[in-house]
Amino acid sequence: MSKEYYRREVHRRKRLSLSWRRPKGLHSKVRRKEKYVKPMPSARRRSPRRERGLLPGGIREVLVHNVEELRRVGKGFAARIASGVGKRKRLMILEEAKKLKIKVLNP
Repeated sequence: MSKEYYRREVHRRKRLSLSWRRPKGLHSKVRRKEKYVKPMPSARRRSPRRERGLLPGGIREVLVHNVEELRRVGKGFAARIASGVGKRKRLMILEEAKKLKIKVLNP
């Protein structure tokens, strides 16, 4: 979730988490969508479908667990090695990615 949609008054209370919660208060200015108050997430504020999930370079991300999955990664995609992959298999994936000229996001 972007910085724009933090939970209301999260800066005032330590116990509140950053994750968005819909305001339900009777007098809540955010719920009533008043001017000069932080915006509430809505469908009209969503990014276009083509752009969702893209990395800043305009490429998509694929989670890879082994070399076989890396070979299925197509053009316009970048690989992210899963956190559970060990050192030996990680080195094999990096070696294969170099051969296939695939960008690895977390080498």
